[in-house]
Amino acid sequence: MTSASTDATLSAAGPAVVLTIAGSEATGGAGAHADLKTFQELGVFGIANLTCVVSFDPKDSWNHRFVPMDQQVIADQLEATTAAYGPASGAPSVLDTVKIGMLGSPATISTVAGALQENSFANVVLDPVLICKGQEPGHALDTDQALKAQILPLATFVTPNHFEAESLSGLEITDVESLKAAAVRIHELSGAAVLAKGGVRLDGPDAVDVFFDGETLEVLAAPKVGEVAVSGAGCSLAAAVTAELAKGATPLEAARTAKDFVTAGIRNRVASGAPFDALWQGGAR
Repeated sequence: MTSASTDATLSAAGPAVVLTIAGSEATGGAGAHADLKTFQELGVFGIANLTCVVSFDPKDSWNHRFVPMDQQVIADQLEATTAAYGPASGAPSVLDTVKIGMLGSPATISTVAGALQENSFANVVLDPVLICKGQEPGHALDTDQALKAQILPLATFVTPNHFEAESLSGLEITDVESLKAAAVRIHELSGAAVLAKGGVRLDGPDAVDVFFDGETLEVLAAPKVGEVAVSGAGCSLAAAVTAELAKGATPLEAARTAKDFVTAGIRNRVASGAPFDALWQGGAR
């Protein structure tokens, strides 16, 4: 085999390319840091375009300090990434799968929505971060409304946590049955596949999530590992779904793999001087 043909074979067999549009969380437990580590563990080539920087304040009860990226910086990142790997790039491995994490402001939401519409990605996984602690209540509400109006309709897969599922569905979630109802409602509103996360917030021995795509409703359960949420679990779950979809998995297959991946990462969590543990993406090794 010649060098040229070897190069062609390697290009054809390259990894799937995935993008996360998310914030940087300074301790490394969540946001784009968690996404990239998840992508690497699951065998895809990950790219991060940053929307903001979040750094917890240890002098103020570890509350969020939130700094948004300039809109032109966000637009420039998206332009460079899609030119290199997007549907019109001619790249051997085309970027057709994107994960949306923390956007943080109506302006950023508009910038990102424009990029999603322009590039027509096959898979848009939305981790609907509706509230950023540290924002003013009015600004947070504006952000929530903009996300629901501009990003949710573009999503093909949505991974809301307990609070987000209540907000998106308008339903109170107190048990598995109401979590099922919320997943169905969110699908009806968005048309997307839904993985609604009950996690440790519902009573019982298991951490329960519900998948619904309009046809299949499946409860995904695993024994709880402690009773406190772990930093990066939601980000990593959505990122794992993203990676699996990019590799060709069905939405249900992606949800099952993501659930197992996160459960292993929670079981092998990382402790620090902060008052919360972080999921370890290498936990399944």
